[in-house]
Amino acid sequence: MNTQLLLIQVFNGLVSGAFYALLSLGLAVIFGMLRIVNFMHGALYMLGAFTAFALGQAFGLGFWPSLLLAPLIVAGIGMVLERGLLSRLYGLEPSYNLLLTFGLTLLTQDLVKQVMLSQYAVSSAPYTPPAVLSGVVNLGFVVFPKYRLFVIGLSLLICLITWFVIEKTRVGAIIRASTENPGVTRAFGIDVGKWVTGVFGVGVGLAGLAGVLAAPIYSVEPYMGAELIITTFAVVVIGGMGSILGSVITGFAVGVLAAIGAFFYPPIANTLVFILMALVLLVRPSGLFGLPEGAR
Repeated sequence: MNTQLLLIQVFNGLVSGAFYALLSLGLAVIFGMLRIVNFMHGALYMLGAFTAFALGQAFGLGFWPSLLLAPLIVAGIGMVLERGLLSRLYGLEPSYNLLLTFGLTLLTQDLVKQVMLSQYAVSSAPYTPPAVLSGVVNLGFVVFPKYRLFVIGLSLLICLITWFVIEKTRVGAIIRASTENPGVTRAFGIDVGKWVTGVFGVGVGLAGLAGVLAAPIYSVEPYMGAELIITTFAVVVIGGMGSILGSVITGFAVGVLAAIGAFFYPPIANTLVFILMALVLLVRPSGLFGLPEGAR
């Protein structure tokens, strides 16, 4: 067994895990606070990548400005959708939200596909990382691309900041109160609607951020989030629906586990996460870090 190749595979797994963590974190924030299953999350991830690409083509903006602007644009789009469409379905069966976000996914994918074909004459496009992050780093035990190390580090930082804000600050307390007991929260003069919309914006903004980070690795194309979102939902279920810490830990763990599985037996790589999900649901239906529904 080649140890260096295994280490490279583990680091590649951490990169995949970084995207799983950011996406599942966004899903966990939205579901944990609003009880919405956002099937559009993968399309918003793709929209983050496409927005970064379009900003570069239209205005000549590089990676760093796009890394800031694209997630904000995606968050803004998400907040408009929440206020204009999703908010009308609150109190109805969850299947209505699921069907609406599924339809919006198909619409977004087709719209981006048509724009790329008509404006740029391509169905997929590469996205160049900044020069400062090109090349490789010798870590002593393995040589690994700088950009991928940056993705791992930034994703960890964003996940930790999100967890800290929601769990340890007054803002997080207001968010939890606005979603768990909106009537009492309104009695204290807090505009619950704005907080709910803001939470949704943060969740989809995390998906947009993941898309921008993924663009230099996987390139930009309309269906880049379609397969990834299925695995991300499995990650959320394993970690525990609505568990922020569980989403982050499970996201990185699943990425590494799938990479190691691919190293030893490639055919099992794509199914390993679903085998793990089935085992977890058999032993602990609420997920590894989730609370039973009655305890929430």
